[in-house]
Amino acid sequence: MDERRKDVRDKVIFGGVASSDTITPKDCVVRDISEHGARIEFKTVARLPKDQISLAIARKGKSFLARIVWWRDNIVGVAFTDPADQVAPPSDLEERLRKSEKKKRQLQRKINDLLGQ
Repeated sequence: MDERRKDVRDKVIFGGVASSDTITPKDCVVRDISEHGARIEFKTVARLPKDQISLAIARKGKSFLARIVWWRDNIVGVAFTDPADQVAPPSDLEERLRKSEKKKRQLQRKINDLLGQ
């Protein structure tokens, strides 16, 4: 079989989420990735739109717009669109930090009450 990719893909196992305007987000596993595309695998046969999806990979901290190139059962090959169009997924880090600081203050108050301060 002739290799038609521009770049060699790195073998990885990253958790991802594929979504689009027409489907609910679906968890997937990114099996290999390059600068220009990836091979993603779903638990079951995936029902995806024929044109474009968004692929968020938390471990890389990125979200890619991708065009579906090939599709076989639950495995899909995608080509990423122009990197200038790619944006990072929204982060919940700020919210988690705020909750953590609130919990810390509550625990500190309990400690002070127990110590009689």
